[in-house]
Amino acid sequence: MASSTDPAAKGPLSSLRVIEFGAIGPAPYAGMLLADLGAEVIRIERHDARRADPGHRVLGRGRRSIALNLKDPAALDVARRLVAGSDALIEGFRPGVMERIGLGPQDCLATNPRLVYGRVTGWGQDGPLAQAPGHDLNYIALTGLLDAIGTPESGPVAPLNLLGDFAGGGLLLAFGVLAAALEARDSGRGQVVDAAMVDGASSLASLIWGMRSGGMWPAGRGGNMLDGGAHFYGVFECADGRWITLGAIEPPFYAAMLQALELDPARFAAQMDPSQWPALRAEVAAAVKRRSRDEWTARLEGSDVCFAPVLDFDEARRHPHNVARGAFRSQDGLDFPAPAPRFSATPAAAGPLSGAPGAEGAQILRELGIDDDGIARLAASGALRLPKDR
Repeated sequence: MASSTDPAAKGPLSSLRVIEFGAIGPAPYAGMLLADLGAEVIRIERHDARRADPGHRVLGRGRRSIALNLKDPAALDVARRLVAGSDALIEGFRPGVMERIGLGPQDCLATNPRLVYGRVTGWGQDGPLAQAPGHDLNYIALTGLLDAIGTPESGPVAPLNLLGDFAGGGLLLAFGVLAAALEARDSGRGQVVDAAMVDGASSLASLIWGMRSGGMWPAGRGGNMLDGGAHFYGVFECADGRWITLGAIEPPFYAAMLQALELDPARFAAQMDPSQWPALRAEVAAAVKRRSRDEWTARLEGSDVCFAPVLDFDEARRHPHNVARGAFRSQDGLDFPAPAPRFSATPAAAGPLSGAPGAEGAQILRELGIDDDGIARLAASGALRLPKDR
């Protein structure tokens, strides 16, 4: 089956067909990942949806869309026909929403027993908080992760909405859907994938949970090896108020860091003694303050120090390493990261950014065998919205 992004492209998921129900955040991110890798993803938009904001135009790239009023039986029939011919469905609504409109797992699996039904929510499909509203920050607060991010002075710091919405939610939804789709091709049996952001964000911290349980994460926020407490692993301010990162954990890299910062190896011999970290960190910070960020970059980038400057988004876009790898793309005046990961034989491809919701509605309906008269009747009844209606 051809990819929705480019009929000539054959990404690794070119045989997968997915129906995505329009939402915000993690569900469209999962749809973007699948589409980037060649899956045919059709997005069912609300019939009253309008053009998305720039961020969601990027997240909506690479798939066609149809705008349906799912309160209308005729529109509901179209949605069921699309589901019947697909490998997977993804949705990001509160538990019970899809059931109430007649498109819950029981309904859809009755139509298509091989269907993988992917659901992403903050709290999960069950539990005391399942019906409570929330956003990324609320979800990661419940996992312990938010409490661990920041410094003793700053308190917990919001890590954008990356850990809950995108990593713990959308990324693991896509992973779960692919795992279930692989199993369904063997068994002929679909299933429901419950991707809860509280579960996914907790999973991301498996290493930290293990270290903490084993006594290797003894201190509070900002006092441990990987959270900025160590003098050899952290973010340091330079003479010009900009920042660099040092990550010299292993002995050869640690020795290279001490040499580059002109620090006495004897004074810093007890690298792994947490009781000395505060004093040693202050000395490293003072050494870093002697030069600007760009001076440190000229001296240390590409060396054994395990170093990188802290770049803003514009600087990241222009950095020679990112330029050489083609790490960022531009389309319609918007910049965004290139698809990841990369494949040697079946390359991923970023499709066109999303346009008007439902722009391909007529084309999708014709593929279902609905002629122009039928399309006109659906539009006239309000079951379907076409771009010209906006």
